[in-house]
Amino acid sequence: MRQQKLQILPCDYAEAKAFVEQHHRHHKPPCGHKFSLCVCDEDDKVRGVVMVGRPVARGNDDGMTLEVTRLASDGCDNVCSCLYGAAWRATKCLGYARLITYILDTEPGTSLKASGWKCLGQRGGGTWDRPSRPRVDKHPTQKKLLFEVTA
Repeated sequence: MRQQKLQILPCDYAEAKAFVEQHHRHHKPPCGHKFSLCVCDEDDKVRGVVMVGRPVARGNDDGMTLEVTRLASDGCDNVCSCLYGAAWRATKCLGYARLITYILDTEPGTSLKASGWKCLGQRGGGTWDRPSRPRVDKHPTQKKLLFEVTA
């Protein structure tokens, strides 16, 4: 079988949001982004998107760090690692020094490792629901793995 040729292109928020709504396994799209990229095949069909924004956790929001807040693909080979690599290159070009992302602790992180990211270990998880601020969890509450790539 012939390897599919993939092309990285800019992607506006509405297009990225729609793709995430259709293809992401366990999250809705984030409320905003700094930028998004997509990967298209030879027929110009979008095969995946990555959305990059400010870090969700305040402790990581140091002005030099961005976070991959969503990455979704339709299952096409190499799309995820292609998008992780492209997101890091774009982040560096914008002057940032660090890019992070979280995955479920049940996911292997193969695409992240293949594109040069480093696992920093297990983090948090749990509910955002508090007596003072009740919430309904619409996301997995299990532990997460934190990955980073730095300059």
